Amino acid sequence: MIERRKFLERTAALAGGGILLSAFDNSPFSIFKNRLSPADQVNIGVIGINGMGWSDITAMLKNNPEARLVALCDVDKNVLDKRMAEVAKNNIKPAAYSDYRKLLDDKNVNAVIIGTPDHWHCKIMIDACEAGKDVYCEKPVGNSIAECNAMVAAQKRYNRVVQVGQWQHSNKHYQDAMDFAHSGKLGKVRLVKAWAYQGWMKSVPVKPDSAPPPGVDYDMWLGPAMKRPFNPNRFHFNFRWYWDYAGGLMTDWGVHMIDYALLGVKASVPKSIMASGGKFAYPDDAEETPDTLTTVYEFDGFNMLWEHATGINDGPYGRDHGVAFIGNNGTLVVDRGGWEVIPERTDGKDRMEAVTRQLRSDDGLGLHTKNFIEVVKSRKTQDLRCPVQLAAHVATICQMGNIAFRAGKKIDWDAKNNKFTDTDSNKYLAAQYHNGYQLPKV
Repeated sequence: MIERRKFLERTAALAGGGILLSAFDNSPFSIFKNRLSPADQVNIGVIGINGMGWSDITAMLKNNPEARLVALCDVDKNVLDKRMAEVAKNNIKPAAYSDYRKLLDDKNVNAVIIGTPDHWHCKIMIDACEAGKDVYCEKPVGNSIAECNAMVAAQKRYNRVVQVGQWQHSNKHYQDAMDFAHSGKLGKVRLVKAWAYQGWMKSVPVKPDSAPPPGVDYDMWLGPAMKRPFNPNRFHFNFRWYWDYAGGLMTDWGVHMIDYALLGVKASVPKSIMASGGKFAYPDDAEETPDTLTTVYEFDGFNMLWEHATGINDGPYGRDHGVAFIGNNGTLVVDRGGWEVIPERTDGKDRMEAVTRQLRSDDGLGLHTKNFIEVVKSRKTQDLRCPVQLAAHVATICQMGNIAFRAGKKIDWDAKNNKFTDTDSNKYLAAQYHNGYQLPKV
């Protein structure tokens, strides 16, 4: 739990901008003192700068002297003004935009970071690729299975570098854990567990609708989402608990944990999915998505189990998040802090050698953003740690879990036709677009 708290403290510091500002004075940031020629620079624009978008640009600048911040965009003028003031203290003067389309028109921008709410990821990513920009997109890559497919198609059509912010792919200890999982030493893996127990996520109290805060372009914030009166609970961080904009903990944390659950057993798509849960912790609060959920995915030869719960920290194996590969010889457990192997015992004897906990030794986010910049320069997209194709596969699996929950039944996947065998469930394949927006056709 200490590791988890340290991670949250680090993320909060990043989002607050303190690390970003102090980093400008460090020697790796020679770009801001014009020590690199323009030909060596990668000019970055950031779209959505209140949370992870700000953390991403912080890491990108800190770890890449080639990276140069040239544009910021946010529909909330209060956030935009705050970030502009922070960088101005270090004589950094990026262009400021409230409309992402104007940022994409900026010929000075080579690549963009997308840190918006989930329901904007697909449209902005495809528009950016069409505009000739490379993209670092926050997870989950798409807010529906149809969006995931469209984003993969756009990367292929426009041949852009598209990295997705599932930064654990750049952590050495995760890579080592996957190598062990693939070694065969665990024996037959029959069950994979992935979970996120988030005790720090408390109830969201019901609040009345109100006028948008001054300086917020609420119509642009809504974009393709259904037109509704402004409510503070649906804005900024808490947007992820509403189906209009996101998929709850399943897509917020599931894309991280299920990512490695799939990688460890080299899984493709499940044959069937069933899910059960609801608002068991906070039944009367303002959230729509389930605060408690159990999802079972059936694959050939094994099952994958997803669990999430808010308001509780004590998950499986005493960890608030993680993945467990349960084999006949032993169980590998991995989380953001490290990994270990717990042997099975028969007649008092271990079936395999234990592996004591191997701790994390590096900065996954820093390495992940560095990988992005390296590939932007090399154009070797095969070197990306988390290309859009991989991220779309994981997001699709997570969307399947949410669809099973919303459909209220066990559903089967028709891999040949890329849809469910249940007609009613197929209505969830594509997010509904409103306000004149349409799902991009690629």
